[in-house]
Parts: sequence; structure tokens; C-alpha cells
Amino acid sequence: MFYDKGLRFECQRCMYCCSAEPGYVYLTEKDIKAASSYLKISEEEFIERYCRLVDFGTYSLVSLQERPDYDCIFLTPHGCSIYEARPSQCRTYPFWENVLSSEEAWENEGRSCPGIGKGTVISKREIEKRLEKGKEVPFIVIKK
Repeated sequence: MFYDKGLRFECQRCMYCCSAEPGYVYLTEKDIKAASSYLKISEEEFIERYCRLVDFGTYSLVSLQERPDYDCIFLTPHGCSIYEARPSQCRTYPFWENVLSSEEAWENEGRSCPGIGKGTVISKREIEKRLEKGKEVPFIVIKK
């Protein structure tokens, strides 16, 4: 793998990955539990207030809502308002399968993310841990 010797990454808190473009932040059951607990509301209320269902035919996945400008529902001018309980998809960025599919894909992501190529080297072992964490199964809602 092109990242056998690790990759440099340090979040620059630019918040681009949380804003500006449409997308999905799919939540696992663990993500929903953590965020609702952090906000001191029920899981049902969390889903109702802050999430949307993304239709896949016979089932839906739960994703965070976006504002009309595509900012994450939890993004503030000072960063993530639930940072301590942010979803695993957010915690593992930019170490996602599609971003690590090739050196070219990594470099392409670096054109949007100023943290790529900066900071300390993240080891191959740590990168692979984050990749695995990113493969956790999203919360599925089966349609009746």
C-alpha cells in the first residue's frame, strides 16, 4: 500500500469536511447512543430532531441532517457542537476506504483538506484501525 510508511495528517479545524458540499454522515447504533446521551435526550428524539432517513428501497439508513447550505446540523462557527460524541465517520476522516484507495485519491482529497500532508505521521497500523472502524454497520431501518 502507498501508506505502508504512514501518512501525515493533522486536522486544521477548517471545517470543510463538515460543510460546503452535500453528503451523508451515516450513523451506527453506537453513534446514536453516544450523541443522544451527550445531548441528554432519548435516541428517538435525537433521530427525530437531528437525522434524516436515506432511502435504499427495502431499508433506510440514518444520516445526520444538513442545513440548506450543506453544513452539518451540529456545525457552529467554533466547530462541532457534539465533538466529544461525534460519529465514527467523522472521527475516522480522512482515513476512509475511498480516500485511501490510491495515492492519487489521497492527494486529490488533500486539495480540499489542508490537514492532509501536515502534522505527525499516522502509522499504517493506526490507519488500518481507522479503516476498520469506518466499516462499522450503519443503523438500518427496515421498511414494512
